[in-house]
Amino acid sequence: MPRRFALDQNFPEPIVDGLADWLAPDAELVPIRRIDERMATLDDWEVLSALSADTTHWDGLITTDSKMLSLPRELAVLSQTKLTLVVAEAVGHDPIKATGLVLAHVGRICEQTRPDTAQIWRLRTSTKPADDPWDYLVKVAERRGSSAQNLYASERLSKKQLRRSPLS
Repeated sequence: MPRRFALDQNFPEPIVDGLADWLAPDAELVPIRRIDERMATLDDWEVLSALSADTTHWDGLITTDSKMLSLPRELAVLSQTKLTLVVAEAVGHDPIKATGLVLAHVGRICEQTRPDTAQIWRLRTSTKPADDPWDYLVKVAERRGSSAQNLYASERLSKKQLRRSPLS
């Protein structure tokens, strides 16, 4: 049975809806406005309380609001309700990045969510510069007991081969 999580209003519904079938084995992600439109106007602790009191079983809340982690009322209510709180951190106002971050981790979160224990999952991303393919070629060459220059020379395409599409 999939875990049910409420999504705060910062997640793009068309993307989440489009992935519902793919997520179905692990998770059901439901925007809070679909649970009850009034939830969008509640404080975070009230959203947690409303999810806990709802007749539908909810496993937790997914949000981009990391401020919840420093609010004592929210933390107390989270502990009382034994819900799971998933926070997509450091995504700014980028709902696509937040959604991708959640999708990358939701399977594991669902496996670890327990109805008898409150949990907080802090999801983060980091930006790093692009890798140089030559660095990888050096590693492959070392494993083969060769130099990157020799390996490149034996594997590279001629100018004629580069101009000709493999599809033609």
